[in-house]
Amino acid sequence: MELTPMMQQYMAVKESNPGTILFFRLGDFYEMFFDDARLAAKELGLTLTSRSKSQDEAPMCGVPYHAAETYINKLVKKGYKVAIAEQIGDPKAKGLTKREVIKIITPGTILAESALKGAQNNYIGLIYEKGDVLTLAGADVTTGECFAGMYEGSDRVELLFDELYRFMLSELLIVGAPSFAGELREYLSIHLPKCSLTEVSHISSAVEDRILEHFDVTSRPTRKELQEAVATLLDYLHSTVKTDLAHLNRLTYLDTSKNLVIDANTLRNLEITRNVRDGGKKGTLLDVLDFTKTPMGTRLLRKWLEYPLLDMLQINRRLDAVEELFRDFSKRNAVREGTEKVHDFERLLTRIEIGTANARDLIALKVSLQCLPQIRQALSKVQSDMLAASARSIGSFDELVNLLERSIIDSPGISLRDGGIIKSGYHAELDEYRRIAHDSKSMLQEIEEREREETGIKALKIGYNKVFGYYIEVRNTSTELVPDRYVRKQTLANAERYITQELKDFETKILGAQEKIVSIEYNLFVEVRDTIKEHLAQIQETARAVATIDTIASLSEAASSYHYVRPRMTTTGEIVIKDGRHPLVERILTRDIFVPNDTMLNHRDCEIMLITGPNMAGKSTYMRQTAILALMAQAGSFVPAREASISPLDRIFTRIGASDDLISGQSTFMVEMNEVAQILRHATKNSLVILDEIGRGTSTFDGMSIARSVIEYIETHIHAKTLFATHYHELTDLEDDKIKNFCVAVKERGTKVAFLRRIVAGAADKSYGIHVARLAGLPASVTKRAQEILTQLEADSLPAGHNEKVSAKDNRGRFDAMSIGSLFQSTINARLSELDVMSMTPIEALNELYRLQEQARQEAGKG
Repeated sequence: MELTPMMQQYMAVKESNPGTILFFRLGDFYEMFFDDARLAAKELGLTLTSRSKSQDEAPMCGVPYHAAETYINKLVKKGYKVAIAEQIGDPKAKGLTKREVIKIITPGTILAESALKGAQNNYIGLIYEKGDVLTLAGADVTTGECFAGMYEGSDRVELLFDELYRFMLSELLIVGAPSFAGELREYLSIHLPKCSLTEVSHISSAVEDRILEHFDVTSRPTRKELQEAVATLLDYLHSTVKTDLAHLNRLTYLDTSKNLVIDANTLRNLEITRNVRDGGKKGTLLDVLDFTKTPMGTRLLRKWLEYPLLDMLQINRRLDAVEELFRDFSKRNAVREGTEKVHDFERLLTRIEIGTANARDLIALKVSLQCLPQIRQALSKVQSDMLAASARSIGSFDELVNLLERSIIDSPGISLRDGGIIKSGYHAELDEYRRIAHDSKSMLQEIEEREREETGIKALKIGYNKVFGYYIEVRNTSTELVPDRYVRKQTLANAERYITQELKDFETKILGAQEKIVSIEYNLFVEVRDTIKEHLAQIQETARAVATIDTIASLSEAASSYHYVRPRMTTTGEIVIKDGRHPLVERILTRDIFVPNDTMLNHRDCEIMLITGPNMAGKSTYMRQTAILALMAQAGSFVPAREASISPLDRIFTRIGASDDLISGQSTFMVEMNEVAQILRHATKNSLVILDEIGRGTSTFDGMSIARSVIEYIETHIHAKTLFATHYHELTDLEDDKIKNFCVAVKERGTKVAFLRRIVAGAADKSYGIHVARLAGLPASVTKRAQEILTQLEADSLPAGHNEKVSAKDNRGRFDAMSIGSLFQSTINARLSELDVMSMTPIEALNELYRLQEQARQEAGKG
């Protein structure tokens, strides 16, 4: 097929931008051709046509340029990259209009506000493996954030995956072919299914230049691996966004040695920033604590919760700041009022820097800058050095505010090419052209009245459209009165349209004035925008300060609203909580009052709390609560308790709940054992370990053996503070100097049982599984039969007069001293407690009871 010059131009541009869907500007439309057209038509529901009316020759489809953003967002959301080829030359000039790609929009570089999820970050990342070192570099182009981290050692892949989960990347670049590529793709498919994956063949060829171009001495990476990863990421961003990206000027290092390390599994289990239902914010710790007024504050609060501090001085510095605003309502209120009208500084600056900001963005910036004096004033006499330092970092922008106040109207439109954005009195030449344009209305009215008198056509009127310009319209009933000087331009059903030489002269003058107005206004707007860019670094520093102040005020407001207390940070290695409450659960209770509980973990006499008790009684809530309160304290938040003393933790591990990993082919038990293995490899004496029902995914004897050996290993080798919940009541014999038994208090009245949700010292003597089955709504006949079976099993499980207990203290790692009868009873009890009655149908419950009955009969036959 012979291609026209325009199609040859299209093919050349397409060839230069492989792997993208090319939006090719033709007049008022973006057109797509060939395979791009077929794909876009399918994904966007567009009609597929052809330039030659034959789809076999040049299939095409298009979208109006003014509505293109919606279509681009849909494609990018599906993981595609969209190249935008604009008309660069004058469309009115002779010959083929020059076109070139001005940007490539990808999932990690999309800037349109309509495509972003509120205040949430939109991160792009890059993974680079060099020898035994893994490097992660990343950025949020919309906010100017840039980060990098290095991972070495045997757990480097796991640490990297944890970071990927935290950042929830929209796009990930992989340099070369890392050794764990298959594992990475599998992880992304499970945990980050919407993350777009791009392979990069080589590292940047200008590493030093890129680093020097973006970062000053204080934030430049020193390790070669970091430099290469960051520079390669910046290369990609420059090639897609196609601006200098001057706002990416500050690099943050991800250093696990400075933070409480929380793996992805723990973040999920504790629902810190994303819930387990749909990954959203609702029902999370972030949701509870988020009283922020600004988008920057919301993003920073999330970071504080996902990266709690390790250094006690820094933790207390945050707590001092939170406490000052907590105790001073008027100061806190003044800060919150001051930040209420502050817009998203970071994203406004990004749009200003890359040249996509409109007049409304500049007004939003002005309003935000006008709020700063009130925030500074509110913090003028603070004692907290963190608040004082943040207040000092807020810049003074009086001249910039004055410029914006004089230049940009208060309620401008979105388009910069239609005029009407610059205030009168700001520019003399603009005012003069506006006067001409304004006077044109009265001049046009004079011409219309004069023509009516001269021609005698009473219904004559003058109109305008973009095709013919100004015209005189005469109804068909009056055309015989039209003078010879009228030149016919258009025939309508009921009228004729004409022009005159006077009207043409008038049009030239007026349209010239209108064009001048639009041109001058646009140039003035660009001048104002460029003036703001000169203050980029200072406004960025102010944005960070406002975010910090807003986050502190948010934590103070949460503490005041929910009656939290300041935790006392200690170096004793203990966690002491009096009347602690679960911050999420207490907020969703509507009818019930949350029952507070104490926690006492230390290295002297209670290193491991061994917790027994029935399902639905509150064990898991209690254990999660302890971990969350410790995390909150190290993030700088007050905690829901009457009193709390907490020593900084280096890591928090949780092994709660289980499900089959169908994608990787791992059973519930295998998933559980992998998680336990991770904990035993990496926990230290300064860690907090939460283990809920270890060993449930296998046989009772295997499960009990594993659970016991895990407890023993933690006690003898790791010495981590541990909360261990179990249904294996035999494990309560492990109580010694460091292991203490606790259970959920239960109140019995006849056949009725009430769970008091109170954690008390001692071991549970019953599992109450059948009672839980009743609560779950199993048919009465089923639970009645279950009770009969259980009663018989309990009666037959031990020989008459046998009441001895095995001393676990003297038989670590051994189960052979236990009687067979006791083990059999444990099997039945454990199985009853393992039943997931909430998901069982009545027939499944009956089948399970039948199996238990057969097992009991077989055991009785052996006797």
